[in-house]
Formats: sequence, structure tokens, C-alpha cells
Amino acid sequence: MQRAFFMMSSNAKKKARRMLSLSGYSPICKLVEPGRCQFTDEWISCKLMERLDVSSTSSLLRFGPLPNKDAPLNLSTCACILAKADLPTSAKDEELESVVRPYTPVSTNDSVGFFDLLVKNYGKNGRMSRHLCEMNIGEEVEFKHIPFNVKIQAPFKQKKIVMLVGGTGITPMIQALHAILGDDANSAEVTMLYGSKVSSDILGYELLQEWTNQYPGKFKVTHVLSDEPEDSTWRGKKGYITKEMLAEELPNPSDKDSIIFVCGPPAMYKALCGPRDENKLTGVLADLGYEDSQVFKF
Repeated sequence: MQRAFFMMSSNAKKKARRMLSLSGYSPICKLVEPGRCQFTDEWISCKLMERLDVSSTSSLLRFGPLPNKDAPLNLSTCACILAKADLPTSAKDEELESVVRPYTPVSTNDSVGFFDLLVKNYGKNGRMSRHLCEMNIGEEVEFKHIPFNVKIQAPFKQKKIVMLVGGTGITPMIQALHAILGDDANSAEVTMLYGSKVSSDILGYELLQEWTNQYPGKFKVTHVLSDEPEDSTWRGKKGYITKEMLAEELPNPSDKDSIIFVCGPPAMYKALCGPRDENKLTGVLADLGYEDSQVFKF
């Protein structure tokens, strides 16, 4: 496991070591309105400061220092940033091309001078993710933030919030959970159905378990595994998030004080709510009677 730190105060070092983790800390609600992010529509380089492998395929990556190293990233709730790197067009080709991908930090605006990304390495099927997870400490990646990448903002007014999540779609949901659970005045109840392939690679599993224990009656998670081996000791749900599961776990469509967040791979959008770039609600949620205004596609 590689670790490295740039020059900073001893207090900052202690905070960095403590915070580079997906478990062992409480939700932090520190909201910033859109338009204040340190990243703008111009590309800015940041170095990989530290890496923590959180599973066999995923890493928690710390980037910095930020342009203003004495201030947080100041990213609004659930918003994403764009990462860019010049990468070979193929394994055997020396020709480079710019690859750009969106990522939502899992750190909050309580972190000063740096930010953390949770990235799953998709190998040959994900050039950017592979590059980020395998790059050397001290190497740089370019980042920027544009208004298009600003999502629904906290505080959320609904009292019942459902999160339908697949794989790395957990990252904006972690941001939303910080905003909800970290606010003592927020009485919203959150139900999450989280689809993953196998139990050994559930991103943020320990963190989610800690928060469900910390907030009983306010936060509930149901994991659904699609590729868990038959001889596994897993006793949770297997397969995919189905219409029957949703009917059992979700509030009634007539409850207008509820909202459903969907974030995952394209196949998940198609099955549950329709493509993410289409406003019209289709799929299972439409079949259950939910309206366009009750579902937000990340």
C-alpha cells in the first residue's frame, strides 16, 4: 500500500491520516451552494497524495493540494467533477488521447486542501479508472467543474428518501447521506437498495454498516448481490433489484413527501426508471405508479 504526504502542518497530517478511510467516522453536513467550487471550467492539475486500497478492485485516492490549500474544495452536494488524463488509445499503441470521466468525491467540505475519490478499477474496460488506481504517488491528473455537473441540492425537503444504487453509484449517495445524517435537525428517513456483484466488493460496506447502526430507524440498507457464489456464506438478498423488492421497501407512490434517487450503470437506469438523460419516467418505477417528479436520476 503506497502512502505519501506533502508538506503540511502536523494537525493537517493527523486529519489526513484519520480521514483517508471509508469507515470510522460520522456523517459531516457542511453544505456549500453551487458556484463556489475551487475547480472552475478551466483544467487544474492536482497530484495523487495518497492511496488506500479498500477492496481487491477499488481504491480511495487523495488528490491535492488544491489551488487554495487552506480552503476546502467547496463542492455542492452530490455534484461531480471531471477528471482528464492523456492515455494510450490501446495497450500496444503509443498514441495518446485525452480521456475525461466524471467522479463524485466522497470527502466533504470539512476536508481542507485536498479531496478523496473512491474509484473502482475496471481494468481494460475502464482506461481512466485503471489509470487512477494504478498511477504513482505524485503524478498529476487534471480536474475541472462545470455547472452541468451540479445535481439536486441539500437540504432535501422530502421526509422519505429512497436510494437505488448500483456499484460506484454509491459515491453521490455518500455525499447525500452526509447532508442528511450529519444534520441533527433533519428528520428524513433514508432507505437504500444497493446492488453489487459480490460481497467482497461492496463499495463502502463498512461505512454503510456503521451508519445504519448509528442511525437506527433513520437509515436502512438492503444489499442485493448479482454474482455471489452459490457456496458463499452470504445470507442477504441475491439477484437484482426487482419490482417485488421495490414494492416491499418503497413508500407508496401516493406519498408526495418522498423522493427516489437512482444512480448506477446504464442497465440499472433502463430497468428501473429509463435512461438517465431522459426526463420521462419509464421502467419498473413507472409501472409501480411513481411520477416523473418523484424520481431523480443522477
